[in-house]
Amino acid sequence: MIDPAILQSLDQRMIKALQALKEELSGLRTGRASTVLLEKVMVVAYGSETPLNQVATLNVPEPRMITVQPWDKKLIKSIEKAILEANLGLNPSNDGVLIRVPLPELTEERRKELVKLVYKAGEGAKVALRNVRRETMDQYKKMEKNKEISQDDLRQMEKVVQEHTDQHVKEVDEIVTHKEADVMRV
Repeated sequence: MIDPAILQSLDQRMIKALQALKEELSGLRTGRASTVLLEKVMVVAYGSETPLNQVATLNVPEPRMITVQPWDKKLIKSIEKAILEANLGLNPSNDGVLIRVPLPELTEERRKELVKLVYKAGEGAKVALRNVRRETMDQYKKMEKNKEISQDDLRQMEKVVQEHTDQHVKEVDEIVTHKEADVMRV
């Protein structure tokens, strides 16, 4: 007896783990400019910390340049300071109206460090998937113990849950491989 609600919950939780991995990897610099790089930068504006994209317009006019145009010119120094303090390895410069954030060329050594971070994030996603698998199997074992399902049903569910887990682990590997190629591309 396969409980579709438990399987649906399993898939939803595994998909969330994949989405978290994609989100984490989107912030990794690959040598090409993207406004996503500055998405998590918090600016002290009007007495509170505010996301950069809520106080300025972000653009990518060139493949290796991000521009930040504050909506309020008084925030330009605060924005520049926030980008510097975000430890992204970026050096913004401003002309009083616009902040230019050039992306330096990635060295081979830095690319290798980024690939290690990609693999670490992939491993974290796999751990999350295994935790979801374990929790789901615990539910089924509890059901078997309470005589709600038979041992045969339990073995069948173990197979199904493992198939779902293997499928999602394969997706993690594909995401990691794609990001690694993206980072190592010159």
